[in-house]
Amino acid sequence: MSWSAKLKELGIELPAVAAPVAAYVPAVRTGSLVYTSGQLPFVGGALPATGKVGGGIGPDEAKGYARTCALNALAAVDALIGLDSVTRIVKVVGFVASAEGFTGQPAVVNGASELFGEVFGEAGQHARSAVGVAELPLGAPVEVELIVEIG
Repeated sequence: MSWSAKLKELGIELPAVAAPVAAYVPAVRTGSLVYTSGQLPFVGGALPATGKVGGGIGPDEAKGYARTCALNALAAVDALIGLDSVTRIVKVVGFVASAEGFTGQPAVVNGASELFGEVFGEAGQHARSAVGVAELPLGAPVEVELIVEIG
């Protein structure tokens, strides 16, 4: 089954590629790898929330935003090379705008990781970093970037 067919089976539709908010492109291919720029949880061109996780935004809500970031990253990959060219999710980096004392970044970034497992199965198992940061662009609570291998 193709990855596109798997998305359809799961009832998941990729969004339009989020427009860059600065001087960069959404994704770049080099050899057999595609690197995405950090993707914010844009929905319809807007952030659904701003703020810090562990402050005004709860961890479960932020986990959902990480999933949205992951969908935006997959949309960037799809637009560049076609999702069905992906052979493996190699690396996921998640940034979580964290209130002082918040240490649940790994659980938040699971929102992205679990999506990749649902869609790609074993090929969705990846290396990962979940990093707490003071601020993210536009006040976003979460940002996710990917490295994928293509065949």
